Amino acid sequence: MKLLTYYENHSLKTGVKTSHGIVDISNVGTMHEIIADKVKLEQARTAAEQSDHYLDETKLQLGPCVPDPGKIICVGLNYRKHAEETNASIPQYPILFNKFNNTVAACGDDIALPVKVTSEVDYEAELVIVIGKAAKYVDKDQALAHVFGYCNVNDLSARDLQMRTQQWLLGKSCDGFSPLGPYLVTADEVGNPNQLAISCTVNGEVRQSSNTSDMIFYCDEIVSYISQHMSLAPGDIILTGTPEGVVLGLPPEERVYLQDGDIVTIEIEGLGKLTNRMVNEMIRE
Repeated sequence: MKLLTYYENHSLKTGVKTSHGIVDISNVGTMHEIIADKVKLEQARTAAEQSDHYLDETKLQLGPCVPDPGKIICVGLNYRKHAEETNASIPQYPILFNKFNNTVAACGDDIALPVKVTSEVDYEAELVIVIGKAAKYVDKDQALAHVFGYCNVNDLSARDLQMRTQQWLLGKSCDGFSPLGPYLVTADEVGNPNQLAISCTVNGEVRQSSNTSDMIFYCDEIVSYISQHMSLAPGDIILTGTPEGVVLGLPPEERVYLQDGDIVTIEIEGLGKLTNRMVNEMIRE
């Protein structure tokens, strides 16, 4: 099932994508309630199947498919070819860092490039794991049973800020730097999360084209590893790393970072297309 959120009269509504259009399931619950409650998930499925009223998705203003994640945990350098292109060593353990809710944005949103503090904003196509069941000390073979579903994210990264110190957080946490969507797709529909084509285009030019099978640490390993160190709760999201093809991976003289007006599209097999336009931030003195 493909779930989404959208705005109606300034309120955030919950919907299901069907072959006929979008079905409003807001009466079932919020996105977080549906993620956390299997009963509500089945109610949402039934409501979508029985509805005869459909909304035109092209006319909707989408919200983030996970509007208010509890934790935003990120895995760095998790694709072999990406580590190689940046001349980084293959990590022995998952490299973890975090982002915050100020970074969350939606498919279709304009993303402000914070030009006052950076000129090196890079794209990163990534698969997101959305936790649906509390997890603590979970074995790898049971880890995916705690996953509700998956979605696209563009893990936007200001490289000059990221590399300013040994801590990456600053370059990852500018406003709007984690657009999510368009859909949150349930795990049963996705199947094996480590056999998915993943790509990024900028103004129609393919920049990244890979497969989640190139991950160093697979999704089950990631969930298990994190759960050994901190409790995972329904609505937490995990960004699983990006493949090769980022601007940072090019020779310095060839690097052209994102500019005002650039259109970036992230696409992962079965999860739809996440598209955002980059715009220079309006600075008010």
